[in-house]
Amino acid sequence: MNDSQSIRSKLEWVNEATITMIQRALEDETLSSEELVLFYMDRISREGQITNAILELNPHALQIAQTLDYERKTSGKRSMLHGIPILLKDNIDTGDAMHTSAGSLALENYYAPQDAFLVKQLRNAGAILLGKTNMTEWANFMSADMPNGWSSRGGQVLNPYGQFEVGGSSSGSAVAVGTNLAVASIGTETTGSIIHPSSQNGIVGLKPTIGAISRSGIIPLSVTQDTAGPMTRTVTDAAIVFEALLGQDSDDPITIYSQKYDSMNYLDYLKKESLQGISIGIASSVFRNEVSPERMKLFKESLKTLEQLGAKIIPDIDLGTKESDLGYNVLLHECKAALNHYLGKTPITNPIRSIADIISFNNNHPEQTLRYGQELLKKINERTGTLIEQPYIEALLRNRHLARKVALGKALEQNGVDILAFPQDHGCSFEAAAGYPAITVPAGMTSSGEPFGLTFTGPAYSEHSLLGYAYAFEQQTQVRRGLTVAQKK
Repeated sequence: MNDSQSIRSKLEWVNEATITMIQRALEDETLSSEELVLFYMDRISREGQITNAILELNPHALQIAQTLDYERKTSGKRSMLHGIPILLKDNIDTGDAMHTSAGSLALENYYAPQDAFLVKQLRNAGAILLGKTNMTEWANFMSADMPNGWSSRGGQVLNPYGQFEVGGSSSGSAVAVGTNLAVASIGTETTGSIIHPSSQNGIVGLKPTIGAISRSGIIPLSVTQDTAGPMTRTVTDAAIVFEALLGQDSDDPITIYSQKYDSMNYLDYLKKESLQGISIGIASSVFRNEVSPERMKLFKESLKTLEQLGAKIIPDIDLGTKESDLGYNVLLHECKAALNHYLGKTPITNPIRSIADIISFNNNHPEQTLRYGQELLKKINERTGTLIEQPYIEALLRNRHLARKVALGKALEQNGVDILAFPQDHGCSFEAAAGYPAITVPAGMTSSGEPFGLTFTGPAYSEHSLLGYAYAFEQQTQVRRGLTVAQKK
C-alpha cells in the first residue's frame, strides 16, 4: 500500500464528516490537520479533476496545517474552524500564492495584493484556505448563452449526480463540498448563485442579509446585491462558518449592520422544535408553471414534513409581483461601475483594468474565451458607469419597492406569514433585490437521482431563525445522499 492509499484508508471516515466530528478527532489527536490536508489533496487530484470543481490548490496549505497543529498543541484552538480546510470561490481575493480570476483567462495570472476581509476572518479563526473553486465566468454575467459552471480558465463544472444542471455561479464550491473535497466552501451570490448550485448538488447553502458579511476584496457584480456565504453539507456546519465570516469592515460601510449579530451564538438556535408555531407562506404562482411534476411532489412532501414539525402552511399567497418584474437593469448598470472600480485599483502589473480590457482580451483569444460569446459584457460596457442614468435609478427604486415593501413586506404581513418556502432556487430574485437572507437544505431526490432542495426566505437579519428552521427539517428528514464521482461511475 502506497502513502496515498494509506492516508485514504485511514481517513475514509472523513467523507461526510462534520466540522464538529473532525474537530473532535483533532482534539484527541487521532487526526492532524496535516493529514486532513493530505487527504483532501488526494481526493482533489482524483475526484476534483473529473468534475472540474477545483481550479488550484494553495501551495502553502500543508505548511499552514502543520503550523496550526503546532499551535493547537502549544496554545489550544482558536475556534471551531481551527485546522479545518475550506475552499474559496475564485472571485475572492487571497493575498497569497493563489490567483483570483473570476474564472476568466484574462485574469489567469493575477494575484490579489491582499486578503478579502472575509478571508482575514477565516485565517483569524484558524481555517486552512485549501484552494480556489471553479465558477461560472464573471459570475454568469458574460453571456446569456453561457451554461452554469463554465469558465474559460477551468472548463465546465459537472454535477456529480448525473447529467443534470450544476447551478451557477458558485458551482465549483457546491460540487466540491458535495463530493467531499473539503468540509466547507465559500460561495458568492448576486441572484441565486449560492442557493441554486447548493440545491442542485445536495448541500446546504446560506445566502446572508446584505451587510452581514463584508464584500471588500470580492470581484463584484452589483454593489446592492452581492454577498458571500457558506456552503456546507449540514446546517450546523453552515452556522459555524457563517459566524466566523461576520464582522464590521470599514471598507464596506453596510457591514455596520453586522453588529446585530454580535450577541448571537448560532448553535443555540439549532433546535429540532424550531418550526413549532411558525407560519410559512407558499407563493405558488411564482413557480407553478416552472417546476416539474416530480419536483412539485417532492415540494409537497416537504411541506407535509414542515406541518408535522409544527409549522402552519399558508398556501397560495399573492406576493403582488413577479420575479420577471424585477429585471436586470440594476445589475447591468452597477456591474460597470463596480467591476471597473475593482480592476482599476489592482496593481499596475495587471493589464486588465476595465471591462473594455476584458472584451479586448477575449477578442484576441476567441477560441479560448468566446465559446459562448460576450454580449452581456458588451451591453454592460455601453453603460456610462456613473450610475446617474434615469433608467438605473428607476429600476433600483422599483426593485427595492417591489421586493422589500411588496413581496417580502406587505404580502407577508397581510397573510400573517413569518417566512416563505420555495422549491429549489425559485423566489431568489426577491431576496436578492431586497438584500434579505435565504437558506436551502436537501429535501430529496428525483427518480433519476437529481438532488432537490427546499429553500426558506425570511426578513433581514433572520439568519439565526432560518438556520433553526432548516436544522429542524434536516434532522427530521436526513435525506442528503453522499456521493463521490467514483461511486457514480
